[in-house]
Amino acid sequence: MAWIFLFLAGLFEIGWAVGLKYTDGLSRPLPTVLTAASMIASVVLLGLALRSIPLGTGYAVWTGIGTVGTVIFGILFLAEPATALRLGCVGLILAGIVGLKLLSNT
Repeated sequence: MAWIFLFLAGLFEIGWAVGLKYTDGLSRPLPTVLTAASMIASVVLLGLALRSIPLGTGYAVWTGIGTVGTVIFGILFLAEPATALRLGCVGLILAGIVGLKLLSNT
């Protein structure tokens, strides 16, 4: 269950990272409220996951999911570059996430 919490926390991290782009410096009420809700959900779920997942593993996976998801969102919806080198770096992050999960005892 902890890994499910961690995965969901990572998805909410993507939500608040993307949401920040649309808050216009926290001046737009609806995007700001949705972004804040995503932040809270992300941290609460991370906290639940860290009950049984080691801190370093949990934090690295959480930020990795957020990073990869945000980059993919940027490529798909914001016309950010999808160069081979950039995608290779994202692949390395994904490999790290999978490696940490496979090496975890939880």
